Amino acid sequence: MSESLRYPSFRKMLHWSLWLLFNALALYLVVALYAQRQIAFALLGLVVTGIASYVFISRRTYAHRYIYPSLAGMLTFVIFPLLYTVGIGFTNYSGTNLLSFEQAQRYLLGQTYVAGDRYPFSLHDSEDGPRLRIDLGAQGVLVSPPLEGEPVQGEPLGLQPESEVSLGEPLPLRDVIKRRAELERWVLRSPEGELLRLYGLREMAEARPQYRLLGNGDLLDNRSGERLVANHEIGFYVDAEGHKVAPGFTVYTGLSNFARVLADPDIRQNFLQIFAWTVAFAGLTVLFTLVVGLTLASLLQWELVRGKPFYRLMLILPYAVPAFISILVFKGLFNQNFGEINLLLNGLFGIRPDWFSDPTLARCMILIVNTWLGYPYILLLCMGLLQAIPRDLYEASALDGAGPLDNLLRITLPLLIKPLAPLLIASFAFNFNNFVLITLLTRGGPDIIGATTPAGTTDLLVSYTYRIAFQDSGQNFALAAAIATLIFILVGAMAWLNLKLTKVKV
Repeated sequence: MSESLRYPSFRKMLHWSLWLLFNALALYLVVALYAQRQIAFALLGLVVTGIASYVFISRRTYAHRYIYPSLAGMLTFVIFPLLYTVGIGFTNYSGTNLLSFEQAQRYLLGQTYVAGDRYPFSLHDSEDGPRLRIDLGAQGVLVSPPLEGEPVQGEPLGLQPESEVSLGEPLPLRDVIKRRAELERWVLRSPEGELLRLYGLREMAEARPQYRLLGNGDLLDNRSGERLVANHEIGFYVDAEGHKVAPGFTVYTGLSNFARVLADPDIRQNFLQIFAWTVAFAGLTVLFTLVVGLTLASLLQWELVRGKPFYRLMLILPYAVPAFISILVFKGLFNQNFGEINLLLNGLFGIRPDWFSDPTLARCMILIVNTWLGYPYILLLCMGLLQAIPRDLYEASALDGAGPLDNLLRITLPLLIKPLAPLLIASFAFNFNNFVLITLLTRGGPDIIGATTPAGTTDLLVSYTYRIAFQDSGQNFALAAAIATLIFILVGAMAWLNLKLTKVKV
C-alpha cells in the first residue's frame, strides 16, 4: 500500500485517539467533581465536554470549532457564574449555613465528649514503629502496639506494660503535631476497658460520640438524652426548645431573599437609597466627564492655541496612571486633618470640610475624583470625533451669524451624540459597578444610621452587596446573591432602554 493511502488512515486514527483521550480525561474530572458532591461544576464539565465532542466530530458544525474556545469561555466564566449566583439567591447559603445536610450531619456525628480522666502521653520511635507511652495513674504506665498500617474499625488496640517494650527517647512536640492526623485515627483500650483517643497534643482521654443517629434522621444527644430534629425550613438541627445547633446546612428558601430585599422595610429603605445614589452617581459621572472632556477637546481644536501636543499629553496623563494610585492620592489630599485641600481651604476661607464624615460632601468628593479619573477617556473620544466633523459646517454657520453656543447645540452635539451614545452607555454601566473607587476612597462610609445590614451613604449597589456577603453581616451570601441578581436585571434593563432611546442598533 502506498504512503498516500496510509496517511489518511493514520490521521484518522490520531484524530480519534486524541478525541478519546480528551473525553476520558474530561469524564474523569466530571466523576471526581460528582464524587466531591460538586454537582453544579460536574454538570458544567459535562456540558462543555459534550458540546466540544459534538462540534469537533460532526461535519455540520465544522466551522464552529474555531469559535468554540470563546463559547466555552463564555459558558465557564460568564453564564455559569451568573446562573450559580442566581441559584444561591434561592437558598439560605451563608456563614452559618455553608454545609450540605449530609455534611452537617456527618460533622455532628463526629463530635465527641470526654467521659473520664485525661492521661498524659508521649510518642516514641521503637524498632517496630511509633508507639505511645501513656501514664494511666493507678493503672500504671502502659505502651501501645506499633501504630503502623490502617486501624481496624471496631477493634481497639490493647496496651501492654512498659517493661515489656524497649522504647527510645520521646519525640519532640513538633513530631506529634506532624503525625496528629494519623494518631487521631487510633483507638486504644485500657486494662479497665476505657476506649482512649487522642485529646489535644499531650493527653489521651476516653472520648465518646456525643450524638447517635436515629432511624428517621434525627440525632440523640448521648450526654443529655435530648433529641435533635432536622428543621429543613431554617437549615439547622434544633432541640425541643427550638434552639439551633451549629453548624447549619443549606436549604432551598424560594423567593424569601428577594422578598426580604423588596418587602423588609429596613432593607428596602437602604436598598432604594443606595440604588438612587448609584443611578445618580453613574449618570452624573457620565455627564461631568462628557462636559469636561468635550470642553477640553474643543479648546484643543482651537487654532490659536499653541503647544497642543504638550497640552494633549498633560490632559491625557491621568488616564495613564493606575486608578488605584490616583484614588489613594486623592484620599490623602482630602484628609480632613492633614490633607492639602483642607489646609488650602482653611488658609483662604477658614473652613475645614468634613469630606469623609458628611454624606453630601463625601458624595461630592467621590464625583470630583471620578470625574478626574474619567474625563481623559471622553477627551480622547471627542478629539477624534471633532476632527471628523466637516469644517464647512462651522464656516456656513459663521456666515449665518451663529455663535459658539449655537455651533455647540446645533452642529457639534447632534453629530457627536450618536457615535458617543454606545460608549456613554458603557461608561454608565461601568460606573454603576465602580467597586474599586468606593472601596479605596470611602469604604461606603459614612454609614447609614440604624441600618440592619451594613450600608453606607456612599455605597453603590455592588459595594453594598460585597459588604453583605463578606463583611459585617455574618457572610449572608444568599442575600448578596439575590441583590446581585436584581442588579443584573436593573443594569440590563437600563442598558436596553438606553439603547432603544438613542436608537442604537443592537
